[in-house]
Formats: sequence, C-alpha cells, structure tokens
Amino acid sequence: MKLFILSLSLALSVISCGQVKAQEQTPQGVVILKHDFYTAVFDTVKFYPILVQWWDTKSMLTCPIRLKRGNKFTPDPLLPNYTNLDRYYVGSGYDRGHNMDAFDNECFVNGLVQCFYFSNITPQAPRLNRGDWKSLEEYTRKDVLANDSVCVWSGSIGSLKKIGIVTVPTRCWKVLFTKNTGKYEAFVFDNDESEPIGIGGHRVSVDSVFKLTGIKIKE
Repeated sequence: MKLFILSLSLALSVISCGQVKAQEQTPQGVVILKHDFYTAVFDTVKFYPILVQWWDTKSMLTCPIRLKRGNKFTPDPLLPNYTNLDRYYVGSGYDRGHNMDAFDNECFVNGLVQCFYFSNITPQAPRLNRGDWKSLEEYTRKDVLANDSVCVWSGSIGSLKKIGIVTVPTRCWKVLFTKNTGKYEAFVFDNDESEPIGIGGHRVSVDSVFKLTGIKIKE
C-alpha cells in the first residue's frame, strides 16, 4: 500500500488513496474531508486545500453518456462555514482552479456536484489553470486510459496575496502514481501568469515535493 504522510508542526496524518477517516481536525485548523471520489485536506486559515487525493480510473472516463458540466461552485457541506468562498473569487482575477478535474467526474452526478465544492478549489492564475495545469490533466487522462488507474495527489503551498479572506498560493503541485507500471511522476508550478512551457518544464522529483511541502509518499 502506498501511504501519503502529511507532517504538520503539531500533528501527523497518514493518508492513503481511498482510506482516510471521514473527518478529523488537527490543532492547526487543517481538516480532512472525505467525499465519494476525492479526499481533501483543507486549511481553514488559508482557505484553500493543501492536498486533494483521488484515484483516476478508466471506468470514470469511459461511460457511454457524459453529464453536462455546469459551473456552480458551492460550499462543502462537511465544512460550510469555511468553504462559502465564491464571493471572494468574483472580480479577483483568479480562476477557481479544480484540483480534481470536473471532466473526470462527468460520469457521476454526485462526483460532478462534489468536485465543485470549494474544498477542491484553489485560486489559480488564469494562464496556469488554462495552460500547463490543464495540459497535465489531459496527460493524466491519457495515462489512465492506457494503464487503467492512476493515484493523484494535488496541492498548493505558500501565500502570495489575499483575495478577501482567501490566500492565493505561490505554487501548485501534483504527484502521480501509475498502478500498473509502479511509476511516480511529480510536477511543481508557479502560480503566476507565466507563458505555458509544457508539463515537462515543471517535472521534478517526488523528493522535491516532500522538501517543498513536508508531504511524503512512502510505501
């Protein structure tokens, strides 16, 4: 089993794909929220998820009839007082950036609703969200279709500025684990308006993500 160990200053949380408690809160105000297709680790001080984790599977991408996406972002009912954040994004210049992509949930009504919870949303520069971040989502789907399933860890770190009470992170990152091949891939992106350079320009070692975030993948 692959474990994701989240080291905080006063607590240690161990998270593996699909196996976490429904909800627990650490002394630092970091809350773990489990939904049908993803688990979010939400920072109630910065008001963005520091980690979202899920399995991407071929069955999630190959249903005969896909649902219409829509664009309704909502509070997470497991943490409504901290995730009622839509008004801060309006006119801010930042996209409501999905961690778990909406496209990957278009086979399931509950998945499509839940991926629009703000526990899954990060303020991202438009050029990142619509550029290399989107390209990595497309790359991941190709890997899923070729290899059946990929475990994804996605998160953000840092404090660039605030839009209302919501902190804009300085960097966003992802780690992929392809089950059939045992391959890990890691990527780190600056959360700014830099020109897209392709996902290869953001590729780093998994250990680099641990050093950046304190989050470690361990067998």
